[in-house]
Amino acid sequence: MKKIVLVFGLISGAILSTVMVGSALFADRIGLGHSYIVGYTSMVLAFLMVYFGIRSYRDNVSAGTITFGRAFVVGLCITIVACLCYVASWEVVYSRFYPDFMEKYAAAAMDKARAAGATQVQLDAKRLEMNRMIAQYRNPLYRMALTFIEAFPVGLLFTVVSAALLRRKRSRIDAPDPAMPARWKTPGDVRLP
Repeated sequence: MKKIVLVFGLISGAILSTVMVGSALFADRIGLGHSYIVGYTSMVLAFLMVYFGIRSYRDNVSAGTITFGRAFVVGLCITIVACLCYVASWEVVYSRFYPDFMEKYAAAAMDKARAAGATQVQLDAKRLEMNRMIAQYRNPLYRMALTFIEAFPVGLLFTVVSAALLRRKRSRIDAPDPAMPARWKTPGDVRLP
C-alpha cells in the first residue's frame, strides 16, 4: 500500500505544486479571483489521482476486491500526501516569490467592499478583520494549517466518491467453498475434480 500511496500522492502533489507555482508567478496578470479558479480546477485534476490510486490498489494488491473502508483509507492517505506537497510548495512560493500575499489579499478585499458600497463603519470593521488575518498569517503553523485545509476537503470528497465507486466485494463464485480442503483455499490454486 505504501508504494501506491506514495506514487499517486506524489503525482497528485506534483500537479498541485506545478499549477500553484505557475499561478503564483502570474497572479498579478491573471488577478486574484482567477487565481482561485485556476487553483481549484487544478485540485480537481490532481485529486483524480485518488481514484486511480484506489483502483490500482484494488486491481494490483487486493486481487480485484476492496471494501469501502479500505478504499477510503487508501484514498485518504493519497490525499494527505498530496496536501502535504501542496503545503510545502506554498511555503516555498510564499517565502520566495509572494511574501506580500496576505497584504495584497487584504487590499483586494477592501477594494471589493468599497465597490460594493460599504459604509465607513463597515470598512473600518473590514480593515480590523484584515489586519487580524495578516497577523495570524505570519505564524507558519497557522499558515500551514490554513493551506492544508484549503486542499483537503476537495481530496476528501474525491476519496469518498472514489471509495464508493470502486468498492467491490468478492463474488460468491470467487469465494472459496468452506468444504474445500484448506490447501485449495489459497488464491491462484486450481481446483481439480
